[in-house]
Amino acid sequence: MASAKTATRSGAAAETLAGRTVAPADMLLFAAVVRAGSFTAAARQLGITKQTASERVAKLEAQLGVRLLERTTRRLRLTDAGAGYHERCAAIGAQIDDANLEVQRRQAEPVGVLRVSAPTLYGRRFLAPVIAAFLERHPAVRIEVVLADRRVNLIDEALDLAIRIGGPGDAGLVARKLGLGHVYYVASPGFLARHGAPTATSLRATRCIGIRPFETWELDGVVTRIEPVLVVNDLEVACEAAIAGVGVAQLPALVCRDAVAAGRLQVLFGPAPALERAVYAVYPSRQYLPAKVRLFIDALAAMVEPMRPLALPPRAAGRRGAGVRSRGGGTRPGVRP
Repeated sequence: MASAKTATRSGAAAETLAGRTVAPADMLLFAAVVRAGSFTAAARQLGITKQTASERVAKLEAQLGVRLLERTTRRLRLTDAGAGYHERCAAIGAQIDDANLEVQRRQAEPVGVLRVSAPTLYGRRFLAPVIAAFLERHPAVRIEVVLADRRVNLIDEALDLAIRIGGPGDAGLVARKLGLGHVYYVASPGFLARHGAPTATSLRATRCIGIRPFETWELDGVVTRIEPVLVVNDLEVACEAAIAGVGVAQLPALVCRDAVAAGRLQVLFGPAPALERAVYAVYPSRQYLPAKVRLFIDALAAMVEPMRPLALPPRAAGRRGAGVRSRGGGTRPGVRP
């Protein structure tokens, strides 16, 4: 019934039949007239006039070249051709109703495939527990994860949402802040015993582990261009290199937490994070957001444990000066040559 009412407002869609165009809306109107038993009742249900309903069915008959209804002043009767045609039109209407109900159900309930993108590290360390709990609560959802250390295009790559670090990026996307990623400068006890603890001013001259594509480090509002002895494109490899004593690394708490807790790495420049980088969930549109996307973003925002800073005792090692700066906030700091 809902499909017929909707179809009366849509005259643009049409199918070609032997050189004549038959509007699907008129096919559904014909089925509604038969179901209601009269033009008057069908017109009332569909919110149109009796005259409009009668004229559109007459137009349909003219386009088909077939009489579908025998009309008398008291009742309507289907012709043989009309009976067969009505059966097909009613089936089309039922399929439209089913399609409408299904898409509305998918909008209201978490069902179907959810495609998520995240940086490789966060996918490995952060997504697994969120996904496990989400699928346990919503068994009608299937999740596909795309790990990529690049700015993915959500539309071109058919993604429902992406996790981004540092900024949401594209102005056309909707972003929800999930939390802060805390970044620390760390080195192994062995490295510090051999080379001493660097200061903020001596950081550039210290043996560093660079992580592509970042060429600068920031401390106390000053950006220093580094000349690393090792450059990698994976944070976990950088962590292992720092543990091995290669040099100082700039690592998020998500990567270095266990090594710091075990004493294999030491945090430099005091217990506060050197940087805080916002973590966002980004998605194409806030309008008509499917339940599977909305609920998964809620689950991401609730998973605060991986976002927490390192639990370090207060100490005076390494002078910090002005304290923590969040990258991208405030005035642009100077660059140390």
